[in-house]
Amino acid sequence: MLSMYSAVILLICFIIFKTIIIVSERENVIIERLGKFHRTLTPGIYFLIPFFDSAAYKQEMREQVVDIPSQSVITKDNIQVDIDGLIYLKVMDPKKASYGIGNYLAATNNLAQTTMRSEVGKITLGAIFSEREVVNANIIGEIDKASDPWGVKVLRYEIKDISPSRHVIDTLEKQMEAEREKRAEITRATAEKEKLINVSEGQRQQAINVSEGEKQKRINEAKGKAEGIKMIAESTAKSLTMVGESINLEGGNEALKMRLVDQYIDQVDEVLGGGGVSLFPANLASLKGIVEELKGSNSAKKGAAHVEG
Repeated sequence: MLSMYSAVILLICFIIFKTIIIVSERENVIIERLGKFHRTLTPGIYFLIPFFDSAAYKQEMREQVVDIPSQSVITKDNIQVDIDGLIYLKVMDPKKASYGIGNYLAATNNLAQTTMRSEVGKITLGAIFSEREVVNANIIGEIDKASDPWGVKVLRYEIKDISPSRHVIDTLEKQMEAEREKRAEITRATAEKEKLINVSEGQRQQAINVSEGEKQKRINEAKGKAEGIKMIAESTAKSLTMVGESINLEGGNEALKMRLVDQYIDQVDEVLGGGGVSLFPANLASLKGIVEELKGSNSAKKGAAHVEG
């Protein structure tokens, strides 16, 4: 009797287990009825028909990360590198993910590897580092087109690590060292060029300043000479005017003659003193005549004055 009760209890538990199904928030369940697709269960509690309905597949609806293992790839410039990556995907259609392919995770992994080899083979090693975003976008596009029938959406792909061989690393280091030396030489040459340009500009400006100063000096000297000549002329004119006015005064004519005689004698002495030959008396007749004329003129004036007195 006890064994019968136990059997009944077990049968009831089995029926309940087959009848009630609880779907969690993170997944969807594919229900098959008599081996054929019946419906997709979203999160909640459901009752099934025992022995007719069964939960065939459970699909993870959260975003999933698939680690793409490292693989050896040949670049366009025939350099071998090891590249691995990460792919982020999400199931968009549980039915397609269940019936479209046997294992979409493995398929996506293999597709990512083949697509990576294809894309990396189109570019050089330097472009992999500088155009990583472009490579990622191309891989995403190719995988997304292939995975659409599986009900899977590829959200993004990231190249995780790029590892060239030791020989390639040494070659790249030498190349970068040469490039740095080249840039240093260019910088030094540019600096020397700028220095020469600045020196030549300074010399040019100095020459311009000197010439401008010399020009201004000559202008100032010319102006000074002109001013001097003008002042001498004005002084001479004033002197002549004063002399003319003095001649018209009493005794002015005699004073003028005496002044002329003094200047004449001074000039003759200067000429005779600077010459190599001495003559004595020099032009005595002329000097005597002038002196006598002056004496006679003075005597005549004195006589006229006496007569008038």
